[in-house]
Amino acid sequence: MNFNEELERIKSLIDSELRKIVQNKDCFQRRILESMEYSLFTGGKRLRPVMAIKSYEMFNNNIDEIIPFAIAIEMIHTYSLIHDDLPAMDNDDFRRGKPTNHKVFGDAMAILAGDGLLNLAFETALDFIDNNAKDMNDYKKYTRALKEISKYSGIYGMIGGQVVDLLLSHDTVTNEKLLFMYTAKTAALIQSALVSGAIIGGANDEEIELIRNFGLNLGLAYQIRDDILDIDKDSNIKKLTYLTFYDINKGKEAVEKYSNNAISCLKKLRNRDTEFFETLTRKLIDRII
Repeated sequence: MNFNEELERIKSLIDSELRKIVQNKDCFQRRILESMEYSLFTGGKRLRPVMAIKSYEMFNNNIDEIIPFAIAIEMIHTYSLIHDDLPAMDNDDFRRGKPTNHKVFGDAMAILAGDGLLNLAFETALDFIDNNAKDMNDYKKYTRALKEISKYSGIYGMIGGQVVDLLLSHDTVTNEKLLFMYTAKTAALIQSALVSGAIIGGANDEEIELIRNFGLNLGLAYQIRDDILDIDKDSNIKKLTYLTFYDINKGKEAVEKYSNNAISCLKKLRNRDTEFFETLTRKLIDRII
């Protein structure tokens, strides 16, 4: 199976599992489920849950045990987008060509839908642990993975990056702050997917750290590539990006540097099939949209 076919296979599996989560709408809280489903299915790439599953598959082939964690990460990612789009945050009217959640369901329901997705993410993972952990080793690896997801999505990860993003201005921004923001806001959730997949798959500590560093470098390359693609739009709204400090050629050099660092981490994983991630890295940094 080639890369694109494998990507579509995993994405279809993720979509199927996510639909199961929000399919029961015969209840008083039907409206919030509709709001959650709306944002879950607005054409996302499913990169983070795909990464979780493929990271797991480098070490194990029973993907049933990684799926709940993978879809939990996608729910966390989706909640963050709903809240990012709100008037008090980025105030966006469209995402992926469709009206943002608050434009369809109102601000209050959008806030609750984001809250619901965040909470449901942990309900989903914990329900799996409660029903499927067979012994203490299972409990340890599942809770270790969930701890990583919690950390990377919280104030020391994604939310922390969003805070820095909100507080940054042209007067206070530095290259160091910007790279911290990218590390926390963009790379962190990618790292959570890769690291949790490796932990549950049975990777050793050295392998986990290599995968953690792969995720960091991939996340930075991915974000700076976004800055390059969005240079005209960002310039019009005076958005602070990597290109606030450097010209586009320096940006391209940074993408190349971080992507090479990412692939170097993969190469150090002995006797593991890293082809999928090497191809994914190249496709992400070469993308034109």
